[in-house]
Amino acid sequence: MWYKKSISKLVAEAEQSGEGTLKRTLSSRGLVALGVGAIIGAGLFSLTGIAAADHAGPAVMLSFIIAAVGCAFAGLCYAEFASMIPVAGSAYTYSYATMGEFMAWIIGWDLVLEYALAAATVAASWSQYFNQLLLIFGLELPAELLTGPWEGGMVNLPAIVIVCLLSLLLMRGTQESSFVNNILVVLKVAVVLLFIALGWQFIDPANHTPFIPVNEGETLLRNGEIGFFDFFKDGYFGHYGISGVLRAAGVVFFAFIGFDAVSTAAQEAKDPKKGMPIGIIGSLIICTILYVLFSYVMTGLAPYTDFKGDAKPVATAFENTGYHFLNTAMIITIIAGYTSVILVMLLGQSRVFYTMSRDGLLPKIFSDLSKRQTPWKTNLIFMVFVSIFAGFVPVSDLGHMVSIGTLLAFTLVCIGVLVLRKKDPLAERPFRTPLVPLIPVLGIIVCVLMMASLPLESWERLAIWMIIGVVIYFLYGKKHSVLRKEIEDGD
Repeated sequence: MWYKKSISKLVAEAEQSGEGTLKRTLSSRGLVALGVGAIIGAGLFSLTGIAAADHAGPAVMLSFIIAAVGCAFAGLCYAEFASMIPVAGSAYTYSYATMGEFMAWIIGWDLVLEYALAAATVAASWSQYFNQLLLIFGLELPAELLTGPWEGGMVNLPAIVIVCLLSLLLMRGTQESSFVNNILVVLKVAVVLLFIALGWQFIDPANHTPFIPVNEGETLLRNGEIGFFDFFKDGYFGHYGISGVLRAAGVVFFAFIGFDAVSTAAQEAKDPKKGMPIGIIGSLIICTILYVLFSYVMTGLAPYTDFKGDAKPVATAFENTGYHFLNTAMIITIIAGYTSVILVMLLGQSRVFYTMSRDGLLPKIFSDLSKRQTPWKTNLIFMVFVSIFAGFVPVSDLGHMVSIGTLLAFTLVCIGVLVLRKKDPLAERPFRTPLVPLIPVLGIIVCVLMMASLPLESWERLAIWMIIGVVIYFLYGKKHSVLRKEIEDGD
């Protein structure tokens, strides 16, 4: 179970070209767009209001910075691996090189949670905004076609349609998919910039005062009127003050999830050694700047208390400008944001399974390529799988499953950098994570703390999912492992 793939073998695989390999079509710009496409979703428009109203007030912009720094720890580790091992498969491949086949299988199986279930969850929400857009034009879908049978309807038809359309696009080719993603990214970034530019002139400085709302418990703690444990026990922690800024960072952290999907496209990058670090770090930087500016304008347009329990905080904020047309533009932007997230998640999952299949851990069907050099059978299988979840299963409570799967992947990548620096310190590293071991250790700490903050149910579901994965590994993967056969045959 602990056989490892050598770096030289992985690099040799990455340098293969022609029939049976993925086509290199993505530039550095395309990789950045891929990252931005995965990161900026409707989370920006909903989480900002929640985090401000319940936890941080106007200081939510500091929360975005803290969350970005936490993501950057993992992002820098991903960038080192992606430049060293430019193979599709992301954290699965990196784990194979550092911790062995079994851990690689575990993380590859775990990525199903992040990508496939994220695509299903986002698709289910996409349909609600799509119906809102139809209402603007005087059209409306029946309620029975917007929710599954467990939520009072028949089927979430728009969710199934968008998953199928994007899967068909991915089957057509990565270049075509990247082109569509680029258009969606330009659209949603343009509207976010428009919101910032138009809203800036209407900012009321009074709405930013106090910048960090007072936490009564922090005051009592400083004055010695309550004990340290009372501060947590009595529910003061996280309700404004410094602790509120930190709690809000945990809330908005998940608005950054998705940058790791860039690493799944390493084998389709024109110059992965240069392009992968640019794609991962570049998309994180761009999104952080946009998030901070967006939250500054949003909390400046209306008092943060106005966002309490508000399902559409952006619309509430923008009512103070008079530019009502932008509310429609925001709905279109959220739809574009969701669409690009679904597209990148579906692409990422198919590439992980493609790599696992090439290693023999999954059936060959997952690595069969079309004439356009895309794993079309994998896309077709996941089109059916994700469509069923999006159309029929209530996926509203699966968000935490996506989060815990992502954070586990982040943690293992950070551990992998530490392992490989010790195991193979002289290996070529076109991009080097700075301040090792500090950065990877901080990445591990942040990710573990975030995982610890998730509900117990998330851990239970993760455990069940992993048990299923372990059973499949021992029944199929271990017996068909290409690396195992090569080593046992003495190759």
